[in-house]
Amino acid sequence: MSRVQLALNVSDLESSIAFYSKLFNTAPAKVKPGYANFAIAEPALKLVLLENSGVGGTINHLGVEVDSSDAVHGEIARLTGEGLFTEEQIDTTCCFATQDKVWVGAPDGERWEVYTVLSDSDTFGEAPNLAADDSDLGLTQSSHKSSECCTATSPCC
Repeated sequence: MSRVQLALNVSDLESSIAFYSKLFNTAPAKVKPGYANFAIAEPALKLVLLENSGVGGTINHLGVEVDSSDAVHGEIARLTGEGLFTEEQIDTTCCFATQDKVWVGAPDGERWEVYTVLSDSDTFGEAPNLAADDSDLGLTQSSHKSSECCTATSPCC
């Protein structure tokens, strides 16, 4: 099963969890300090909430969750073949999970990831080094570096 991921910056995690629990009629699948995610069956959606004071109500990043590492590697090959700059993160820890993933940047700066969760983790993880300027494609990726994952300036889940 594949599903779209929407990662939102929220100012108040607790009130956002209460709102989205009611909106989608489901409890979060995972809640950690400053982080929550929902595995919503209908519509098929992975909703991630990231507590980032001062930027609540904004998109942190977008993604597609896939079933396997093979699917991630297939997307790496496909996206590279399409001429898109990709940033690969294999066996990385982010958002309290160990994952295989690939990142691409859209023309207007939206960050997309294709990922699979390999296992849960007790740690939040670190942000990727996502610095690239592919002027031939008109794509620019941000060059934020941080020790934190999925912050307002360094999305990564």
